[in-house]
Amino acid sequence: MTATRTIVVAGAGIGGLTAALALAANGFRVIVLEKAERLAEAGAGVQLSPNASRVLVDLGLADQLAPLALAPDAVTVMSARSGEALVRLPLGAQAAERAGAPYWVIHRGDLQGTLVAHVRANPAIELRLGCVVESFADQAHGTTVVYRHRGERGEMQAQALIGADGIWSAVRRQLFPQLQPRFSGLIAWRGTVDVSALPPGFALGGVQLWMGPQAHLVVYPISGGRLINLVAIVPGDWQREGWSAPGEPRELRDRFAAAGWAAPARLLIDTVESWKTWALLAMPDGGAWTSGATALLGDSAHGMLPFAAQGAGMAIEDAAVLARCLGDAGNDMLAMPEALQRYANARRNRVARVQRLARQNGRIYHLTGPLALARDVAMRALGGERLLARQAWIYDWKP
Repeated sequence: MTATRTIVVAGAGIGGLTAALALAANGFRVIVLEKAERLAEAGAGVQLSPNASRVLVDLGLADQLAPLALAPDAVTVMSARSGEALVRLPLGAQAAERAGAPYWVIHRGDLQGTLVAHVRANPAIELRLGCVVESFADQAHGTTVVYRHRGERGEMQAQALIGADGIWSAVRRQLFPQLQPRFSGLIAWRGTVDVSALPPGFALGGVQLWMGPQAHLVVYPISGGRLINLVAIVPGDWQREGWSAPGEPRELRDRFAAAGWAAPARLLIDTVESWKTWALLAMPDGGAWTSGATALLGDSAHGMLPFAAQGAGMAIEDAAVLARCLGDAGNDMLAMPEALQRYANARRNRVARVQRLARQNGRIYHLTGPLALARDVAMRALGGERLLARQAWIYDWKP
């Protein structure tokens, strides 16, 4: 196989699949190599703010995603101490019109399933499951990718290799072995509950962010409003093998009860029957990007804390910018490393700013004592409109 107009993408997560579609739209042949034998996304819910949904709409996915997603009417910041709403950041149709794209919450499986369907329907993209990237090496005209597919070893030539293989990226490990993610000291508990299990009259039309001492809770509807997605963040040590594991429901219930959280928040937590825990990892600010004919994308490049709800959004943005930069290089293989460097230069500062914001948000959410009271007073004084305006630099981004 010749390398002409061929890009290899390692990883079939949200970032890798979006990159495949964006690259194909720019005239490339794309081969996606995914180590899993079948695709099953971890987690449940994902937030797609307008900067991310805009890219997906431009790729022609709006008609398929809109029926699966919900457009929350607001993000409501709640006090874990009193159970009261501190401030309401308005979203809905008005915010979508201002930003020029919707704010969606969606089940991660629905998003990935839609991306997979479009990838498989695109004749310019080949998706190979059970295929592991073993090594790669720059050549005079691109890169040679060595892979193993169900025990058999092979290699292919490509103009570029894109590592979109997640926080423990094998591509990054070869490219930048000194740059690895670090445990943040925080653990995410993720679970869902069927709305039918909640008391009569319970309604959730948007996203709730509950802030409490040394912990916070994010709650929003998914799957057409049939399920409620919950993510609880607490500090902790991680002594288990691997970076995700089942969580014991009683442990989380007791923790939030002992901290004196308000009854509505504890009700939601108590109703979840099955939790999965994740150790939260993060890459250094600014990420790790490119060398020669290989580049990184999404968590592989810049895994971040989830406290700005931009993990998926930044990966989707990466995909759009990458495709544009490589499209500008055209058939000139010698220009490919320069095109990848332009991609890195275009993304580095923005991603670093989002990483810093996420880390800062986590500190603010977990304040205690007088500092927490001062935070609550300040949020009320600013109001939802002004707090939302502070996010404009994220939401108004265009590729």
